[in-house]
Amino acid sequence: MPPPSRVAVVGAGAAGLATVKALLDAGAEPVGYERGDGPGGLWVRDNTSGLSPAYASLHLNTSKGRTQFADLPMPADWPDYPSADLVAGYLADYCETFALAGHIRFGTTVTAVERAEDGPGWLVTHETGDGGTGTERYDAVVVANGHNWDPRRPEPAHPGTFDGTQMHAHDYRTPDAFHDRRVLVVGMGNSAMDIAVDASYVSRGPVLLSARRGVHVVPKYLFGRPSDATGGALAVLPWRLRQRVAETMLRLAVGTPQSYGLPEPAGGLFQNHPTISDTILHRLTHGEVTARPGVARLDGDHVVFTDGRREPVDVIVWATGYRVTIPFLSERWLGPDPERLRLYQRVFHLDDPSLCFVGLMQSTGAALPVVEAQARLAAAHLGGTYALPSPEERRRAAARALRAAVERWGERRPAMRIDFDQYVAEVPRELAAGAARLRRGARPFTPDRRAFIPAQKDRRSAV
Repeated sequence: MPPPSRVAVVGAGAAGLATVKALLDAGAEPVGYERGDGPGGLWVRDNTSGLSPAYASLHLNTSKGRTQFADLPMPADWPDYPSADLVAGYLADYCETFALAGHIRFGTTVTAVERAEDGPGWLVTHETGDGGTGTERYDAVVVANGHNWDPRRPEPAHPGTFDGTQMHAHDYRTPDAFHDRRVLVVGMGNSAMDIAVDASYVSRGPVLLSARRGVHVVPKYLFGRPSDATGGALAVLPWRLRQRVAETMLRLAVGTPQSYGLPEPAGGLFQNHPTISDTILHRLTHGEVTARPGVARLDGDHVVFTDGRREPVDVIVWATGYRVTIPFLSERWLGPDPERLRLYQRVFHLDDPSLCFVGLMQSTGAALPVVEAQARLAAAHLGGTYALPSPEERRRAAARALRAAVERWGERRPAMRIDFDQYVAEVPRELAAGAARLRRGARPFTPDRRAFIPAQKDRRSAV
């Protein structure tokens, strides 16, 4: 029997925790690295990693039944849309239930990951909060560091200067900063809507909500059920038919975004990610939030919009999303733009499938079931129970997936896009196909320990 694979897992949020568990289930030896002092990643408000964007009013925008891990359902008495604090506790419970903490090095930041040149495997360099450093060798690496922590502001920046306060949504925690101030929120995503609603209860005058392009706004309940459960019932249909049915249901239930003064959506439902909110439409109809088009320029204590209106503003919140940043991997592995990195099944690197990614995707639904499925796929490969198709087949499959994504989603992160229901249903079939390839004689992943010499570690390292 070959030795169990020794696998480094970078991150201990939802993706990293699911990966460590799946690797243990597969008989591998995972070692997790987490910059923060506990599990949960970005869901943990004020995580010691300093990377969490979670704010006091943050709740799931997908229902618990469609969000929970299959291996640990959320409590039955929880609300349909739990708070971020409940989700953080749920991830801590997941870590405890499956005894994962003993396999994770908390307070440890990975600074570099590279293929070893003096033998097999990967070299993972890390540092600890007390200044310790070290480098260790692994058979494989799973990247699960998340991608909603490096704030993106408008590029290029808007012309002009602004005399007031500017902040990114990543830095928002409570509406206290908006008390008796004139507030502009720029963006149309879930965080933008949440922040605009929060601010509208304490601001001076209505909150201005600015966006260059529109999105579909979906209430959390449709016809008495969580709206994503309604969408899940249509999952058996082709996505274009699903789109027509769902758009008709949404129009009957709440009307169009334009009827609330918001810009027309740039694409159809299930193409661009909708914003899930019950409260934004209420605040718009009551005049506490007012829609504005895109920002044309900044002008001292005013902002000029593309329709020519000039409004006084004290605080601008840029709810303009996040860059995909994987600082410990070089361009050799990521290419010039990590958002365009092609992967087989959105997991396996095309040049070297011992480098895997869990969570480097943008889903039409919840993230947790997707990362759980991806973790099982990576673990089956690294545990030797699943064989990949040939490199040529993997490249062709990734190219087909990209073409289909561009056709559906256009040029906005097409390589990262997945259809939630389609992907979660496909992974079990892919696992079965990989097992069949093994039975036909395909070679499984096998650790190469012929020259497996441990790398040197700094004595101060806590690991």
